[in-house]
Amino acid sequence: MTKLNEIYRCSVCGNIVELVHASVGKLVCCDKPMELLQANADDSGATEKHVPVIEKTEKGVRVKIGSVAHPMEPAHFIEWIEILADGQSYKKFLQPGDAPEAEFCISAAEITAREYCNLHGLWKA
Repeated sequence: MTKLNEIYRCSVCGNIVELVHASVGKLVCCDKPMELLQANADDSGATEKHVPVIEKTEKGVRVKIGSVAHPMEPAHFIEWIEILADGQSYKKFLQPGDAPEAEFCISAAEITAREYCNLHGLWKA
C-alpha cells in the first residue's frame, strides 16, 4: 500500500515519482518495482551536508541545504527542495549553479522540509 507524498525511484532509468494519491497498487518502471526512498536525517559524518535547514523570514520560510552550502555542480547538485506544510506541498526545482536554497512565501504551523541530491538521495529536516 502506498502513502501520500512517498517518493519512489526507478533503479534502471532513474525516474522519480511522488505520490499525490495513495492506493493499493505497486509502482513499476522499466518492468521492475520502483524503490521507495527513505529520507536521511543525519549527515553528521558526511563531508557534504544535506539536511535541510529551515529559517523563518519576513516573507515566509527559507530552506537552505546543509549547515555548509551544498555543492551545485553539474555532477553533484540538489535537484529540488520541497516543504510539506499544513497538508500542502511546495517544491522548487534547482539547476547546477543555483544557490542550494529556496524561499517559500507561506505561513504554517508545522513545516517539514526535504530535498533530493542527485548523488546522495533524499534528505529531510
